[in-house]
Amino acid sequence: MTDQANLFARFLAAAKQAGDKPFLVEGDTVRLSYADLDRETARRAAALAGLGAQPGDRIVVQVDKSIENVLLYLASLRAGLVYVPLNTAYTPAELDYFIGDAEPAVVVCDPAKQSAIADVAGTAKLVTLDAEGMGTLTDAVQAKDTTDLETAHRATDDLAAICYTSGTTGRSKGAMLSHGNLASNAETLFDIWHWQPDDVLIHALPIYHVHGLFVALHLALLGGSTIRFHQGFDAGAVLADLPRSSVLMGVPTFYVRLAAHDGLTRDAARNMRLFISGSAPLLESTFAEFEAKTCMRMLERYGMTEAGMICSNPYDGERVPGTVGFPLPGVSARVADESGAEVPRGEPGVLEIKGPNLFQGYWKKPDKTAEEMRADGYFVTGDIATMDADGRVAIVGRAKDLIIAGGLNIYPKEIELAIDAVPGVGESAVIGVPHPDLGEAVVAVVTRIDPDLNEAAVLEALGDLARFKQPRRVIFADALPRNAMGKVQKAKLREAHAGLYSSS
Repeated sequence: MTDQANLFARFLAAAKQAGDKPFLVEGDTVRLSYADLDRETARRAAALAGLGAQPGDRIVVQVDKSIENVLLYLASLRAGLVYVPLNTAYTPAELDYFIGDAEPAVVVCDPAKQSAIADVAGTAKLVTLDAEGMGTLTDAVQAKDTTDLETAHRATDDLAAICYTSGTTGRSKGAMLSHGNLASNAETLFDIWHWQPDDVLIHALPIYHVHGLFVALHLALLGGSTIRFHQGFDAGAVLADLPRSSVLMGVPTFYVRLAAHDGLTRDAARNMRLFISGSAPLLESTFAEFEAKTCMRMLERYGMTEAGMICSNPYDGERVPGTVGFPLPGVSARVADESGAEVPRGEPGVLEIKGPNLFQGYWKKPDKTAEEMRADGYFVTGDIATMDADGRVAIVGRAKDLIIAGGLNIYPKEIELAIDAVPGVGESAVIGVPHPDLGEAVVAVVTRIDPDLNEAAVLEALGDLARFKQPRRVIFADALPRNAMGKVQKAKLREAHAGLYSSS
């Protein structure tokens, strides 16, 4: 007998309704049907139990995206384990911290890293899984022939996953996400994005991150939907799948590359119902270019590790570029000052939220959890936002990215929008760097489409900005540093240019 508080039980119920419908398809090959899901997850859950993993134990996973990786995640849910996905770019030295913090029963890694990770795995059972789905974990699964395995009993507040934040300061914190957190978010998105019985999702996102692991996979699983599965993003491959798909979830970089491809046309996108963008800010110019080529308006939404999705532009209604729409049903949001008091509508402040999607706190860090929570239950996101009279939210930037020059608060997003509108500019990132007189000076790091564009031309185009907001320097770069989800790494830019005004 299953317990519906276990998220996997919901997926299994949907799978049984879907029957023989394809679940995961690569190219022209059906790799897994919904009819296979019960048997294949049961075998893997039994294999994990055979390694000594018990409900509530952590399983740390650092492997490449694959069909087998998806099954490992689902089997972990089924077994009642706490899934801990890690970026595949982390080195063994970095893994030392994550494994030591999570204290897992099992660690799953690429075979090529096994010997290095063995030194930091501690008492955890170390097994391997490669991009082709092979390794010692696969060997353990093949030795099992377990069907009709019971789904582990989980309560709503029991943990389903710990996802480490990609914070740029201090040690990453493990956000504890419960079965109830993940279920509420998935079911809300399923409803507001009008998920259809015949939807086909293009999945080209990584699955060590909230966007690809929870948002994309969970909605398809709830709907018994077919996923066209890509191990990574390739614009040509995604374009080839558009005529036989209906939904694409991507980061802004996906849409920049698609918009630049000659193959993106209105005809190519004729079967698509929804293009969703998130994980990083979408440039208004990309929004406009994509709409011009497809006659479709992207749906931008906003979320974070600690809460999954928080806001979304409407499915029916105006999708306003430069905004992330409205708080999801059941999510309460406010824009507040440092004390937690709401600021007037239209004024910038820190976005604070609460709702059933909000995490259970930071793993083994109650002090950090307390720092980010208000007494009335609101979580301080650290994102600077505005909210208009209708409740529509726009993200201005991160609180840590706020620039204070000569005692004046400066929000980089406003300046970046002005720079991005300058002809010849590709994209921009505005940062504050130490300045002996002002405390911080505004500096713009810019990529350019026109190689003849110079600093003077950019600065001249910013005359409508107040003088104190205008950059003191414009630095040209070939590209902006980004993390795996496409977010610009401003901490790296600040570090690189910290000595710009040094007296030495």
